[in-house]
Amino acid sequence: FFHLISKARLAVPSLPLNKNNRRAAFENEPTAFQFQYPIQNTIMPPMLTYAARVADGLPLVASFAPTSGPDLTEAHKREAKEILRGLSGNRQTMRMSIATSSHKVFHYLIKDAICYLTLTEASYPKRLAFVYLEEISDGFLEELTRDHGNDWRRTIDTASRPYQFIKFDQYIQRKQREFVDPTSRQNATKLNQDLADIQSIMQKNIEEVLNRGEKLENVSKISGDLVQQSKQFKWGAKKLTWQAMINQYGPVVCIVVFVLFVLYIKFFW
Repeated sequence: FFHLISKARLAVPSLPLNKNNRRAAFENEPTAFQFQYPIQNTIMPPMLTYAARVADGLPLVASFAPTSGPDLTEAHKREAKEILRGLSGNRQTMRMSIATSSHKVFHYLIKDAICYLTLTEASYPKRLAFVYLEEISDGFLEELTRDHGNDWRRTIDTASRPYQFIKFDQYIQRKQREFVDPTSRQNATKLNQDLADIQSIMQKNIEEVLNRGEKLENVSKISGDLVQQSKQFKWGAKKLTWQAMINQYGPVVCIVVFVLFVLYIKFFW
């Protein structure tokens, strides 16, 4: 570095730096003094992507970003497969992020009994990673439907070979290129759209809660009416019971009273 500095200083023409030629001397410095550093993107795109069957963790397709280089190791691939195998037989969370010890994060999304998993840098936006997985899942389902029709579920369930749908790798590679730069206008638009979807879901949930509150009020009112009706029914049931007893035993009681009255008149009057 100091050697280059000294060479650059030697290359600068010797001019008296007065008020008139100071600017000219600066502008006439040779371009060799201007160092160019390679620009490196500190945020990598999704480095690996798996689509696997949740039931047993069988990988259906896998894709690795060509720009990942040494950042993607065999250890990461083993960890990804362990995560996929660990989903079978357990109660799965539909979305999850799993941090690793190498400043990277696994993100997975489960839809239609298929797990879509990717690995990104820890600095990669989490929401954008799940937008990426959503697009991968939609594209995979679209291709399955196009190739196998409505019978695609049975095709997935009966798949016996790992990476049986490897031709889908081309679509994943294209999506990986689209998601290289999180700050691009296209990805910013996707994030805003995702936020709008979340807000609409939240609004829908709030409306459902409000509607449920109205229904609860109606249920409360109906239950109150039922209580009043049950009280009336209880009194009506007692009334009917007394009427039935009178109808059943009334004539007998009248006859007995009449006989006793006749006997009293005959013997005691």
